[in-house]
Amino acid sequence: MSIDYSELTRKIKQWGKELGFQQIGISDIDLQQHEAQLQRWTDAGYHGEMDWMARHGMMRARPAELHPGTVRVISVRMNYLPPEAGFAQSLKHPDTAYISRYSLGRDYHKLIRNRLKRLGQMIEQEAGEFGYRPFVDSAPILERPLAQKAGLGWTGKNSLILNKDAGSWFFLGELLIDLPLPVDTPEENQCGKCIACMTSCPTGAIIEEGVVDARRCISYLTIEFDGIIPEEFRELIGNRIYGCDDCQLVCPFNRFSEITNEADYHCRDNLNQPPLAILFQWTEKEFLKNTEGSAIRRIGHIQWLRNLSIAMGNAPYSKEILEALQARQGENELLDVHLQWAISKQLEKRQANGIDVLPAKTKRLVRIVEKGLPRDA
Repeated sequence: MSIDYSELTRKIKQWGKELGFQQIGISDIDLQQHEAQLQRWTDAGYHGEMDWMARHGMMRARPAELHPGTVRVISVRMNYLPPEAGFAQSLKHPDTAYISRYSLGRDYHKLIRNRLKRLGQMIEQEAGEFGYRPFVDSAPILERPLAQKAGLGWTGKNSLILNKDAGSWFFLGELLIDLPLPVDTPEENQCGKCIACMTSCPTGAIIEEGVVDARRCISYLTIEFDGIIPEEFRELIGNRIYGCDDCQLVCPFNRFSEITNEADYHCRDNLNQPPLAILFQWTEKEFLKNTEGSAIRRIGHIQWLRNLSIAMGNAPYSKEILEALQARQGENELLDVHLQWAISKQLEKRQANGIDVLPAKTKRLVRIVEKGLPRDA
C-alpha cells in the first residue's frame, strides 16, 4: 500500500489534538550532537543517585537502540497547570506545604501513555501495521532534545523545554515509530540574556546555562533521593515538600501558560495549600489512601515524613509543630536524623522569640525573685 506521508502527518497532528495533546511534532532520531554533553554530565556525577542515567550509557541518545527500527519520534506536550495553582501562595506561608504543580492531581504517566498508545493504533488503522512504542518518562531517552527537534520549544537555561505560547507547564511524551514521516523545524532559542531561572534557584542547582546538578536540586532531593538530605540544603528547601517550581515561577514565558483542560490534573482538595502539621499526622495507611493515583505516592511514607520534618523545622515556631515532631521520634532511623534537626530549629526559634517555657510554678518564683518580693508573696 502506498502511503502519503505528508497527509498522514497532517492526520496524526489532528488526531493528537483530539486526544488532548496541545502540540504534536515530529523529528528524526539523530541526537549525536548531545552525546558528548550527556557523557560530561554523567561523568561529573550530576545525576546524583539516579544510577539508571549512567547505566544505560549512550542509549539515551540513540532511540533506535531502545526500539529497533525507529526512524522518527512523534513528540507531544500536554498542559498540566491546574486552576488551583494558587500562584505559589504556599511559598509565602511557611507553615503550609508547597507541592510541585505537576503532582497536584493524578499521575500523568499512565494517562499520557494510554493516549500515545491510542495514537499509535489510529495510525495503524490508517497506514497498516507498523512498529511503534510509546514512552512517558519510562525509558532512557533524551526527551527534551527530541521535543526541541520536533519544534515543541527550545531548551531553557533551567534545562526545561520552553514554548513561546505555553511557557513550560506541560508534560512531554514520545511515540517511537518506523515510518519515515516528514519532520518539523526546531524552534529558535528565545531566552536571550534572561537568567531569572538561574538566579532564583534556591540551592544554586543550575550551575551553567542548561546544566543542572541534580544533587543540589530540590526536586531531586525531595523526590528521587531517599537518603539523608545534607544540612546545607535543609533551610534552603523551605516548605517545599515535593518538588520545586521556582525556576518556572519566574520564567517570563510562563505568563502565557494556559490552564489545563484535563480534570485529572486539577488539584486534589487535600493537597490544596495544606498545613504542614496536618500532612505530618497522616499514618502510612492514610498516606497511601490520600495519594492513590498520585505521583507523590511513589516516594513512600517515610520519605514523605522526612520532607515534611524539614519543612516543619523551617516553619515559624509552633507548639503544635514541635510536639508533632517530638512524637514521631524513634519510628525510623533515617527520619530521626531529620526530626532531630527540625526539633533543634524549632527550639532555636522558640528561644529567639523569647517564649518562656518554664513550668508555671517556676515562672512564679522567677517573677518574685525579679521583683525582690518574699517567696511567700
